[in-house]
Amino acid sequence: MTTVTQMKCACESCLCIVSIEDAIQKDNKYYCSEACADGHQTTKGCGHTGCGC
Repeated sequence: MTTVTQMKCACESCLCIVSIEDAIQKDNKYYCSEACADGHQTTKGCGHTGCGC
């Protein structure tokens, strides 16, 4: 059995890979930042270098 420990941020336009341990979990999805988790309603982009979400 393989345990998944990392996955792509659930924000569609985000390129970040997040560790499930450190991710922000919302509605059973994993996000790299609060900005992605709230659908970028308050913050544009996630602040990670090289990501254009």
